[in-house]
Amino acid sequence: MVRGGLGQTDRMTEPEVSGPAASADRAAGGLLDALEHLQQRLATLALPLDAPGADAARRDRAAALAQLDDYLLPRLRARSAPLLVVVGGSTGAGKSTLVNSLLGQQVSAPGVLRPTTRAPVLVHHPLDERWYSTDRVLPGLARLSAGHGSPAAPAEATADPARALRLVASDSLPRGLALLDAPDVDSVDVGNRRLAVQLLDAADLWLFVTTAARYADAVPWDLLHRAAQRHAQVALVVDRVDPGTEEVAADLRRMMDENGLPDARLFLVPESPLVEGLLPETAVADVATWLTALGADAPAREAVALATRDGVVDDLGRRAQVLADAAEAQVATDARLRRVVAAAYADAGAHVRLATSDGAMLRGEVLARWQEFVGTGELLRSVEQGVGRVRDAVTAFFRGTPVQAPRVEQAIAHGLTAVVLDAADAAAERTHAAWRDDAAGAALLTGLDLARASTTLRAEVDAQVRGWQGDVLELVREQGASRRGTARYLSFGVNAAGVSLMVLAFASTGGLTGVEVGIAGGTAVVAQKLLEAVFGDDAVRRLTADARDRLDTRVAGVLAREAERYTAQLDALGAADVDGAALRAAGRDVERAAGTERSARPAVTPARAAPAAAGHALRGAGVRSSGPSRRERGDAPGSADPDLADRPRPGFWRRLLGGAGRDGA
Repeated sequence: MVRGGLGQTDRMTEPEVSGPAASADRAAGGLLDALEHLQQRLATLALPLDAPGADAARRDRAAALAQLDDYLLPRLRARSAPLLVVVGGSTGAGKSTLVNSLLGQQVSAPGVLRPTTRAPVLVHHPLDERWYSTDRVLPGLARLSAGHGSPAAPAEATADPARALRLVASDSLPRGLALLDAPDVDSVDVGNRRLAVQLLDAADLWLFVTTAARYADAVPWDLLHRAAQRHAQVALVVDRVDPGTEEVAADLRRMMDENGLPDARLFLVPESPLVEGLLPETAVADVATWLTALGADAPAREAVALATRDGVVDDLGRRAQVLADAAEAQVATDARLRRVVAAAYADAGAHVRLATSDGAMLRGEVLARWQEFVGTGELLRSVEQGVGRVRDAVTAFFRGTPVQAPRVEQAIAHGLTAVVLDAADAAAERTHAAWRDDAAGAALLTGLDLARASTTLRAEVDAQVRGWQGDVLELVREQGASRRGTARYLSFGVNAAGVSLMVLAFASTGGLTGVEVGIAGGTAVVAQKLLEAVFGDDAVRRLTADARDRLDTRVAGVLAREAERYTAQLDALGAADVDGAALRAAGRDVERAAGTERSARPAVTPARAAPAAAGHALRGAGVRSSGPSRRERGDAPGSADPDLADRPRPGFWRRLLGGAGRDGA
């Protein structure tokens, strides 16, 4: 035998067989493989963003994994394991007292303090112990053995009692059947509630206990409705039924019909005084007789296990498609949040491009420093009078090595930095507002200060502006080096030519227009004429375009790094990489494998159940019930008879439950 822990295959080595049995085994193996693949897909499924329905999807994913780990994979790997009957129900319903009364001994500690059941107690036949002492069944729970026929150890005996399974061996329990006393489904302890649901999801059969006073409570019915949706096999026990209140059965039957449980078994346990902590045998006779007969009927046990298993498989196939939708919603939400960031910072970049190309930069301090730089006398008159006069004036201008160039350059740097900072702040505010109004985005903003541009942005922008100004001067040098005629000018005025190119870049992306000349107040045309006199028309257009491209590239880099403050939050979660299509395909593979496995099953021939072995009948089995008559319960004739094992039972539930008619109760 090869055994593994959680999520690993645990298969018994069996002799090779041929024929229908071999086909059934291969089909079951194919289903197991498909479910293991689905488990891997679910285990790696990330649902980090608060997309619509994400909370429900996370719970659904956790429930699906729990059912795979705790029930479905162990059941498929160990198909001959005993039938696990989980006794669940509301606080104070009497689950532990019922279990103790059926066994005739105190194996689970009832009490008046709530929550009573702090850890699950699993009672099994002594020969079935190895099914439960390993992690083949309920692998996520530690094991505590209480010994043969001994009550479960107190919860304080383990560091984490809520995650321990207490094993108790009992000769009263038929072999092939195990009873698990679960915590309260409505416990005041959150851990108990979660564990109760987990154990019910791991059950082959639910024995759900409520009381005549609380049978209509919402929490139990939420669970029972979910059990009906996945076709779990359920029996209900109504405890503490006073004489004269048997109409409870009719009302409960109505609720069972409405919630998809018309065929579920229903037992009424009359209000009875306890004797040494146990109910009288007559009070539990119907339940004891039914469970004892079920334990003695191997085909019936197999039918129950298969019915529940099929229901869980079908439910997982459905859940896989729902979770694939949730995965795709994660990708869509990630894309939506990224689009918000991209749009805000793209608009910021467009704003910077507009502000640095429409002449707006050539006002205020930049204009004042430029006018100081070029003067308003001979140079401007030369520009107006013709190219020849311009060239003479340019020669004198460059030879004069104007000292005002650094002032113009500094004014340009200040103005450009302010434009970029304003655009970055606006983009941050816009993105923050949009994310704040989106549930998924708002969750990502917690603890982060992203409403304004980063505190280090000014220093970065200053560095990038200086870098761009250096780029412009380098362009001028490179152009001068390729033209002998301009070398004489540039030897005296690289900075002057560079500043002129910066000014021209702010007025046009490839030549001035009349509008731009008007906005710039003639500033840019002077810069253009200066540069054309030195380099020529074509070179000036090329230099202007290069200067603009380099400025746009540096600004785009600054804004991209600012945008990354947002997108990094999404990158860290990886929602964009969630593969809903692969999960959807894995769910469909499970559906196909399940269909193949069911088609390959050999027909189960109804067999006459063997009577329970001596000493292996639950307490009260075969005793005449002191509860309401069958007519008072609304039961069909012949149900729950002590000689259940000796009656012909043609239908599945009638064969299992010993009755005829609609509900077999």
